[in-house]
Amino acid sequence: MKRTHHCNELRPAHVGQTVTLCGWVHSRRDLGGLIFIDIRDREGRTQTVFDPSDLPKEIFERAASLRSECVVAITGKVRQRPARTNNVKIATGEVEVAVSVLEVLNMADVSPFPVDDPEVASKVNEELRLQYRYLDLRRPEMARNIRLRSQVATATRVFMEEQGFLEVETPILFKSTPEGAREFLVPNRREPGTFYALPQSPQQFKQILMVSGVERYYQLARCFRDEDQRADRQLEFTQIDIEMSLNQREDIYTLIEGLVRRVWKVALGKDIVTPFPRITFVEARNR
Repeated sequence: MKRTHHCNELRPAHVGQTVTLCGWVHSRRDLGGLIFIDIRDREGRTQTVFDPSDLPKEIFERAASLRSECVVAITGKVRQRPARTNNVKIATGEVEVAVSVLEVLNMADVSPFPVDDPEVASKVNEELRLQYRYLDLRRPEMARNIRLRSQVATATRVFMEEQGFLEVETPILFKSTPEGAREFLVPNRREPGTFYALPQSPQQFKQILMVSGVERYYQLARCFRDEDQRADRQLEFTQIDIEMSLNQREDIYTLIEGLVRRVWKVALGKDIVTPFPRITFVEARNR
């Protein structure tokens, strides 16, 4: 590996060690002849220090030329931050890296919007953010969403495996099966004038799987619906699709309650009380 640690890993226990970090320049500050550069990767960020008295002039000038979002690799010694300079906002805020080697992996142009200031970035025009989506996804809140989605998927798969379910990947290209919305159609090159449809849900496939004796199936299924977009409706989306045979209603309640409890605990660290409160259909209708 090019790096020895990620940018959210260094703690006081690492003081005195020589480390190599790689990442993006989160911010640069020139203070009293010293240059402080925060380096960021997907895990977090670490402060690095460039001292002209300890560095060749070439390295110091190269550090001075860096701007936000340049990609760099640095090597240096971990040291305790001076008294009263700890940054409590980041996990690595008690230490810094005194740089001895700087490698510029890629220079960056001036960013169309700031990535290091969440308040300013959140107010940027959405079309501009989508035009530069690769920059938008570097923002901490967006990176957090991606990580959360991955944790939810992993927690779902582990739980369903424990419950005896099989994950089966069903086809995306299928025949037209009109349901609640219009379908997306894909031309068939081999037979001109014919089309495949993208699935609105794996409904028919999972019914076939039950008849086939799979008994317990699940899938993080990609679904497509050609309908007007609203806050809760998108052209393509992912759903946790489940089918089980040879069971009672209480089995389904127990399964879903357990799944939600596991996902919330793993992804958010929150405990959910089960079983869930239940109300009658009449009460739900009246409410």
